[in-house]
Amino acid sequence: MGIRTVAVFSNPDRHAPFVTEADEAIALGGSTAADSYLRVELIIDAARRSGATAIHPGYGFLAENGGFAAAVIEAGFVWVGPSPDAIARMGSKLGSKKLMIGAGVPTLPSVDLTGMADDEAMAAAAAIGYPVLVKASAGGGGKGMRIVRSAGELVESVRRAEREATSAFGDGTVFLEKYLISPRHVEIQVFGDTHGNLVSMHERECSIQRRHQKIVEEAPSPVVGPELRAEMGEAAVAAAKAVDYVGAGTVEFLLSGDEFFFLEMNTRLQVEHPVTEEITGLDLVRLQLLVAMGEALPPEALSPKLEGHAIEVRLYAEDAMNGFLPAAGRLSRFAVAPGPGIRVESGVESGSEISVHYDPMLAKVICHAPSRREAAMALARTLQEAAIHGSITNRDLLVRILRHPEFLAGDTDTGFLERHQPAELGAPLPSAEDIAAAALAAALDGHARRRSAAPVLRTLPSGWRNNPTDPQVVTFDGPVGEISVGYRFDVSGATVIFGAGEPIAFDHSITEGLVTIEMEGRRRSYRVHADGAVFDVDGPGGHVRLTERDRFPSVTAAHEAGSLHAPMPGKVLEVLVSEGDRVREGQGMLVMEAMKMEHTLRAPVSGTVESVKAAIGDQVEADAALVVIREEES
Repeated sequence: MGIRTVAVFSNPDRHAPFVTEADEAIALGGSTAADSYLRVELIIDAARRSGATAIHPGYGFLAENGGFAAAVIEAGFVWVGPSPDAIARMGSKLGSKKLMIGAGVPTLPSVDLTGMADDEAMAAAAAIGYPVLVKASAGGGGKGMRIVRSAGELVESVRRAEREATSAFGDGTVFLEKYLISPRHVEIQVFGDTHGNLVSMHERECSIQRRHQKIVEEAPSPVVGPELRAEMGEAAVAAAKAVDYVGAGTVEFLLSGDEFFFLEMNTRLQVEHPVTEEITGLDLVRLQLLVAMGEALPPEALSPKLEGHAIEVRLYAEDAMNGFLPAAGRLSRFAVAPGPGIRVESGVESGSEISVHYDPMLAKVICHAPSRREAAMALARTLQEAAIHGSITNRDLLVRILRHPEFLAGDTDTGFLERHQPAELGAPLPSAEDIAAAALAAALDGHARRRSAAPVLRTLPSGWRNNPTDPQVVTFDGPVGEISVGYRFDVSGATVIFGAGEPIAFDHSITEGLVTIEMEGRRRSYRVHADGAVFDVDGPGGHVRLTERDRFPSVTAAHEAGSLHAPMPGKVLEVLVSEGDRVREGQGMLVMEAMKMEHTLRAPVSGTVESVKAAIGDQVEADAALVVIREEES
């Protein structure tokens, strides 16, 4: 469109791809959201300094902040989004519910907790009926949200939701809402202009979630037919008309059978908007800019087509095997191969640092195909073959979801990851055979690099020996524990022994990190990326990370027995135990905040608290000892 772009960035983001992709970038300073991206005056000042004429709020932070929109307009800039009034009225989940009742849109029972004493909140929850959901009135993305299944959990859940909402959105208002067990989460993309047009652009299903945050999104929904699509679309348009909505927005519903209930309206562009773009052929950001310029929606947007099926997954730096704990650190390599129908929208690149200050989403990977099954299978293969090194991610979890029989049958709802344990689905994908072959590839790559680094060896034929020798043995720590690889080259060829097994003949070639191995009649290639003693191997069976054991390891101090360590850098919010307390394995010990979420750290063993090494407000580094427990004898 010929529009120049200006990015604003915090200190941790100064080398992020969006900064370098913009025509110009202006530093906000600070590290936390409160010190940077939530500073309205800094963003408006950056716009003035750059000579910009318009401000697009993006997906989060101030995107649904009516005060920010008003400040932008008052400062003389074009606001790319709905009016401040529409944002404010829909931004309050409590206020928007009242609007929806007036507009005839079905809603779930709810109660505002503002100013309520604990006993009043208990009575309100009992009147609604358990289970209930504590929800932040401002913001979204699963922040400030807790499921409460019994009265004993309510007070603590409310307190934590208020604190998390205050941290994420600057507004700690929370309310109770009836919790539907395992409904579908279906949302309608709406779009309005200043010429009186307001249309539905079909639905997206976002039922597969963790911590109430979507991780798999698709369009169209596998269970929404033409009649229900029209009915939900009309309700969504009615909801948007109630606030004279202009621009891109999403009206979210919970779908149970043929009944649907208003959940909330997102007065911004959604993270999952690409799936709508793929099935309609529309560029929603371009339409946002056209509407902000005062133009009418073009004809193709007023009657959007629906072709094929699109699925998006959110790739996170997090450990699905360990309660979805976020993972900070450096991505040594990040490469998702392009392919037919594949689209990648990434916030990172090779060498990027994953900050503890922000949400751990790395990228969105989208596939559009003629059918839902084709989209799922092609997307799963793309993820499995991606080179993602240096951080734990939810990649394996996403691949297993996309290939799961229930998902392929369209049997998805918000309880999917409760029925199918994430720790099980997130387990490493490669088979034992694939891991062994990857270990051989790593050993051969290391052998080739050592030869290349020694000038004298380069003049000798590979494997030349004066007399027969024992195999060269390399031991790795891998996804299933220790892997021992013994290889030998002689005049009769090459052989390998895995662990205590029998010798197996193999042939191989190595070219710039690509190791091709032919063994027992199978020829496969592996891309090996080495970083010191760590080998990331990408092959036909998926990714395998291996760490070569040092044959002469240095002596390091062991962790104190029974000690609880910080799984990531973060801030201590609560200390739940004191010295001398008796605790049981799995009991909550501390509450930490990291990557915009609260995490309860639990006792690794049962015993007596010997010492507490952290206090409320402490900023702790990863692996710092927090609590030491004197373990009970069996």
